Amino acid sequence: MLWQESGCTDRKRHADRPENEDCSEWGRSLTCRDGFQPRYGRCPGWRVSRAAAPDGLAIELRSIEYHLDGRPIVSAITFKVAPGETLILLGRSGSGKTTTLKLINRLLEPTSGEILIEGRPQLEWDPIRLRRRIGYVIQDVGLFPHWTVEQNVGMVPRLESWPEARVQGRVREMLELVGLDFAKFAGRKPSELSGGQRQRVGVARALAADPPILLMDEPFGALDPVTRAELQREFRELAARLEKAIVFVTHDLREALLLGTRIGLFAEGWLAGIYEPEEFLHATDAEARAFVDSLGAGSVARVSHPG
Repeated sequence: MLWQESGCTDRKRHADRPENEDCSEWGRSLTCRDGFQPRYGRCPGWRVSRAAAPDGLAIELRSIEYHLDGRPIVSAITFKVAPGETLILLGRSGSGKTTTLKLINRLLEPTSGEILIEGRPQLEWDPIRLRRRIGYVIQDVGLFPHWTVEQNVGMVPRLESWPEARVQGRVREMLELVGLDFAKFAGRKPSELSGGQRQRVGVARALAADPPILLMDEPFGALDPVTRAELQREFRELAARLEKAIVFVTHDLREALLLGTRIGLFAEGWLAGIYEPEEFLHATDAEARAFVDSLGAGSVARVSHPG
């Protein structure tokens, strides 16, 4: 195996280290060209991982079509997402946004077209390994109700056979990252949490194995307005720090303008266009204008200059 990146300062000594061997110097940025991560340890000098493809892209969709019972659900979907970008998929209900997310992590198979993950055709990936390289956060969180917060967050690292001490350290780190005190929340069940706390746990679980790609399907949609605004602000800061490739589904233009690096507008299964946030506000496309008009002039000014 040839390693693309390493948080370890001694590349030569570890260049041919087997995938399942530990090293206390490995940082979390280590990823081999086959998409596997070794059983690495913490490193004081680690840097955040980026999905490293030869062309610099984490995700690429090429003319994707998906049909159900002969009926097209999405058509001619083409876009690219690089590490550090948040691409918002914006559109009305039923426009194909969630279907596109499910195509990225192979919960659905495209009828035609090609998807590349980290520069590698999606069909060449083992489906389980692929999904463990992709964090997935949904609106209803999907936490296991009979498991504690600690067990939920530590699920994927344990599936990856991390040493237990390392799992515990990672769970603590992830809970602190999303603003939850480990001592207070680790032993609680999901039923003992508020909606906002459950959503934070869902984000922590998605990030626990340090995937380079994060898919988010209206993660804040079911929350009250105050909690939603708080989590949106926190997520914007978190995304800037982690530099993941993120695809984020929403039907809320305010959220899209606040969180997105770019906005992909869906309409009736088609990708009508991809815009910079400020560019979207001045787009001439009829569907884009309908979203902008729904905000009102005062709201447009506020969300375009969030401060």
